[in-house]
Amino acid sequence: MLGAGTKTYNNEYWLERQAYFESSVRSYPRKLPLAITRAQGCWVTDANGKDYLDCLAGAGTLALGHNHPHIIQAIQQVLEQGLPLHTLDLTTPLKDAFSESLLFFLANNVNDYCLQFCGPSGADAVEAALKLAKTVTKRRHIISFSGGYHGMTHGALAVTGNLAPKQQVSGLMPDVQFMPYPHAYRCPLGLGATQGSTALAHYFENFIEDVESGVCLPAAVILEAVQGEGGVNVAPVAWLQKIREVTRRHGILLIIDEVQAGFGRTGKRFAFQHAGIEPDIVVMSKAVGGGLPLAVLAIRREFDQWQAGAHTGTFRGNQLAMATGLATLNYLSQPDNLLQVQKQGDALMQQLTALQNQFACLGQVRGLGLMLGIEIVDERLPADHLGAYPADAALAVAIQQQCFEHGLLLERGGRNGTVIRLLPPLIISSSECEQVISRFKAALQAALLEQRGAAA
Repeated sequence: MLGAGTKTYNNEYWLERQAYFESSVRSYPRKLPLAITRAQGCWVTDANGKDYLDCLAGAGTLALGHNHPHIIQAIQQVLEQGLPLHTLDLTTPLKDAFSESLLFFLANNVNDYCLQFCGPSGADAVEAALKLAKTVTKRRHIISFSGGYHGMTHGALAVTGNLAPKQQVSGLMPDVQFMPYPHAYRCPLGLGATQGSTALAHYFENFIEDVESGVCLPAAVILEAVQGEGGVNVAPVAWLQKIREVTRRHGILLIIDEVQAGFGRTGKRFAFQHAGIEPDIVVMSKAVGGGLPLAVLAIRREFDQWQAGAHTGTFRGNQLAMATGLATLNYLSQPDNLLQVQKQGDALMQQLTALQNQFACLGQVRGLGLMLGIEIVDERLPADHLGAYPADAALAVAIQQQCFEHGLLLERGGRNGTVIRLLPPLIISSSECEQVISRFKAALQAALLEQRGAAA
């Protein structure tokens, strides 16, 4: 057996075994080479005994952090009461309670939406949303946006902006039209944040209403109110409101992907609520299951036009995930807890902005609540006509590596991975936020010294 004879079971031992057992498709261990042996709250401990502040949190899945008492209690109650762990789409009192709580959490009214339980990944819920939109409208086209991320299955990948995973895969879902998504730092129209957003809203409306646009009226528009993997790009309120206005006027279903931005992550229950809009379909996963696999659609009732069994999934009845999801909903339904997310997010934003004034390689700090991004640039090169410097992918990689060395786990995103992303658990404390900043600053200085031979 590989690793036999190893006396100390350290990170290297477990990573070597993982490399043997698992496919080369694995990604996170290449950036964050550790084996986790314990986890609590915002902290994880590796096999070498080193502690890390976790600002990855399962890519936003762990809203309440690791092993939160409410989550552990919910799991124990299911096990102690002898409840079924798996029920397909048969109901249980637990599922009933979760469903009612989720509908109230979404809209304060169980009459507005109904729920569809999907396979346990956000990608499967996206697939279901796209199929339902085509079923309802009898149309085939879908509009998505540059920078969007919606999953890795064929339909979800077809509406995802990232080109890298598409290069070797042919035959993705046809009839997908991409449009530019606003970007506060790198306006796709070269006009700047405000003017660019206004122009893109006008362009979208004109595109839909132009009888010679070349694209038939779509079944749906799918987007994220905050693009996560795309680099923490926040949709401008007026732009998002225009998208909603135009889609409603033309009978186009608006699908909002809240897989990463939902459940308090941005300081509101859902990211689309910052714009005061109501989607036709809301895609939910990650935090909806309280850390366990679950994916759910919320569908406006008039669009629930499925035939029985038209979209199924064996593991759509994960009762443990409904229990932990219900515990998460109960926690986040308390107003003070969402206010705390806003408070900690504002504090991190202020401290990161202060660092930006000290380190010119931090091109922009952006985000909402505890969903934050820092775009890494090379300020030694000429800026464009809007003052944006070229991205520095090598420095972004070095910063992530140095953050790891300094006990801070985080991910990169955006074009060419040049945006450092912070997705800490929503329970992060003020003192832990201060540690995030101090560790990030030390890592940034070390990365600059490594890459450029200077700390600032």
